[in-house]
Amino acid sequence: MNITTHNLGFPRIGAKRELKFALEKFWQGNLERDELQKTAKGLRQLHWQNQAKLDLLPAGDFSFYDQVLDTSFLLGNIPERAKSATGDALDEYFRVARGRSAIDNDTCCTHAGEMTKWFDTNYHYIVPEFSKDTAFKLNSANLISQIAEAKALGHNIKPTIIGPVTYLKIGKAKDDSDKLALLDKLLPTYVALLNELSAQGIEWVQIDEPILVSELSSEWQQALTKSYAQLKDCSVKILLASYFGQLKENLSLLADLPVDGVHIDTINAKDEVASVIDNLGETQVLSLGIVNGRNIWKTDLNAALDYLEPIAKTLGERLWLAPSCSLLHVPVDLDQEEKLDIEILSWMAYAHQKLAELSVLKTALEQGRNACQTALDDNAKAIKSRQDSKRVHNPSVAKRISDISADFALRNSDYETRATLQQDILKLPKYPTTTIGSFPQTPEIRTARRQFKNGEIDEATYTKLMRAEIQLCVDIQHELDLDVLVHGEPERNDMVEYFGEQLDGYAFSQFGWVQSYGSRCVKPPIIFGDITRPHAMTVDWSVYAQSLTDKPMKGMLTGPVTMLNWSFVRDDQPRSATCMQLALAIRDEVQDLEKAGINIIQIDEAALREGLPLRQAQWNEYLDWAIESFKITANGVSDETQIHTHMCYSEFNDIIGAIADMDTDVITIETSRSDMELLDVFDEFNYPNEIGPGVYDIHTPNIPETDYMVTLMQKAGERIPAQRLWVNPDCGLKTRTWAQVKPALENMVDAAKQLRG
Repeated sequence: MNITTHNLGFPRIGAKRELKFALEKFWQGNLERDELQKTAKGLRQLHWQNQAKLDLLPAGDFSFYDQVLDTSFLLGNIPERAKSATGDALDEYFRVARGRSAIDNDTCCTHAGEMTKWFDTNYHYIVPEFSKDTAFKLNSANLISQIAEAKALGHNIKPTIIGPVTYLKIGKAKDDSDKLALLDKLLPTYVALLNELSAQGIEWVQIDEPILVSELSSEWQQALTKSYAQLKDCSVKILLASYFGQLKENLSLLADLPVDGVHIDTINAKDEVASVIDNLGETQVLSLGIVNGRNIWKTDLNAALDYLEPIAKTLGERLWLAPSCSLLHVPVDLDQEEKLDIEILSWMAYAHQKLAELSVLKTALEQGRNACQTALDDNAKAIKSRQDSKRVHNPSVAKRISDISADFALRNSDYETRATLQQDILKLPKYPTTTIGSFPQTPEIRTARRQFKNGEIDEATYTKLMRAEIQLCVDIQHELDLDVLVHGEPERNDMVEYFGEQLDGYAFSQFGWVQSYGSRCVKPPIIFGDITRPHAMTVDWSVYAQSLTDKPMKGMLTGPVTMLNWSFVRDDQPRSATCMQLALAIRDEVQDLEKAGINIIQIDEAALREGLPLRQAQWNEYLDWAIESFKITANGVSDETQIHTHMCYSEFNDIIGAIADMDTDVITIETSRSDMELLDVFDEFNYPNEIGPGVYDIHTPNIPETDYMVTLMQKAGERIPAQRLWVNPDCGLKTRTWAQVKPALENMVDAAKQLRG
């Protein structure tokens, strides 16, 4: 028996973020494009080498920014505003991705494409744009080039592309047209692509249709049927991949699609595999995503074999093995980690190790478990070590959870009462201005943090350096005449990692980098055990910052749901239980800030929406415990303390009721890239509290004009009373430079003053 192993996608940023640094140098004009292309080619070759033990390797999973944007360029769907007489296709690409390319550094080129989350992950994609006039034209040169590179190295390649129906579904019509009406124009481009791949000697093509795990109207279901009825005549074999969830009512739809194989995510849809097998055609292959592509815990290989062996007897060589989804969502190589606790390290697997797990499973299925008994025994020891570890469970945490009562989640008074009390203290003007929290993370800040972490400077020296940066941030905010100040967060490496480092139950990696978007990488902390807060985490920094000004100073915290969704989370208890532990820990910090005299506290929940189940029928269960967790965090304060929260880059219109239930005094949201479209919900929903619609897109180096921001706020004022509107950027400013931030905020403050006039 020959079991085929393959991968749906590999992390492209590089084990040491080589692509990130090359991109940023290129954008700054410090790297020639030939050198950028050379770095990219070297990474692709290295990544194929890392996957060489697989039977089929992916091609087309490498991207300079985002695979959805790559698909738009593959299909010739490029916004007109990005096209220019200057530069080449790569320049056009970066204009859509970030508003400008390297050759545009002295000019404000265009506005970047809208960005949102890829299903329920923390990966962001550039939203495809459609109109009734959208036309498609195949531009496969980049994909064909990557395939040629891989074949020249002797690899057996399976190109991976986003399917036509998913591509349309996740895009946005920029007029009143129906996206689905474009399907007839889109499908011939896919047919041409598949035939071109066949001409390149490709046998199998992986087509990703993750919308199969979401609720689909009959029209979208019919679109899938229509699409694959046309694609079936192409002279390549199609592996149709679903992941991130269960198929449910789409199970029968999938069974009827005329494809040569299907991929099922057994981490999320294990219970559906038997039905898939029952409906499998006699020649169809079944790919099982048996290794978790979104978390860092080892696979229980013996349990996996108990599950796989009967299936292998039934399907024989028609059984394929793979990770559950692309490995884009996990770090590259655990072998780089030198400082992780050795016991916790033994429980973990990154991309390299997950592919090694596939090799063990393949060997055991083909040759019997005895052929890899040592590897299976070592794996079993690691699994048992984690299950039995006393470091995972803390009885005092369980006791505190059991003591939670209903009043933990309630404010003392309603919003109107609180708002009056807060304004008496804060005395803010109409259209108050503020920022989301972070200011530029300069090389000097990063050097000081690194030196302190490596023991090269002592705590007193480090504190002095950070206080100097806080003083700088406060002084600049005074010069800009902002109304509510922040301390700038120079001491924070990441909005989740910073807090996790100070909580028991977390572990931290050196090289656990995961791409969030473009060159932006995050290093998610690892929740391995029960969460407690041994000491205050932010109070000293906030108190020092408040001592430098008579203006209100916001205390800045990350909320429990975002701490959960942006971490690698333990899988031995419900996520809701872990979130409640986080809520209690951060509640303690909120109360300590209030006691220290900080009377505005922002608790960011940027990741609230991305934790939503992909099926709306399951939303309420998630929102119930997520909102409850936030309220337990936020509501142990007096009416005079003003609570803010922030959410960025995700559609929230369909959960606006739940957001209102959070009962925060002020919410700040992203609206600049979407031209205030996210505020359309307020035409029908009377949001009860204050809101700051972000008017400054911080994910582009472009500096917004004052008139542009005034116009955006006037659009907001058509939906929300002026006395409840704030003026602010759409996200934190840590990734920008002071040269970009100062003029942008100066224009923002001028916009607020014009609005007051």
